[in-house]
Amino acid sequence: MMHTTVGWHIELEFMEDDQHTRAAALVRLPDGSEVRAQGRASRHRVDANQPRVGEEIAGARALNELAMQLLTKAHEEIDSASGRTSHPIHV
Repeated sequence: MMHTTVGWHIELEFMEDDQHTRAAALVRLPDGSEVRAQGRASRHRVDANQPRVGEEIAGARALNELAMQLLTKAHEEIDSASGRTSHPIHV
């Protein structure tokens, strides 16, 4: 039987105008630290105005950056605890 001992809540906030969408992502970790990232999307002038699509692209880019920062943080913690350089974690 698996027990969940920790949970993460990720917040995404969007700011938009007619041609640009910006996403801000935030995760608060159980150790009290926070990791923040941003993503952007731009609508080409000939494309239809579809705010949801801009949110999906900007949000995905912000989450991807958040993931990369978390991988870097994990590497730093592994290296600090082990006293050696860890092998890259590929996504």
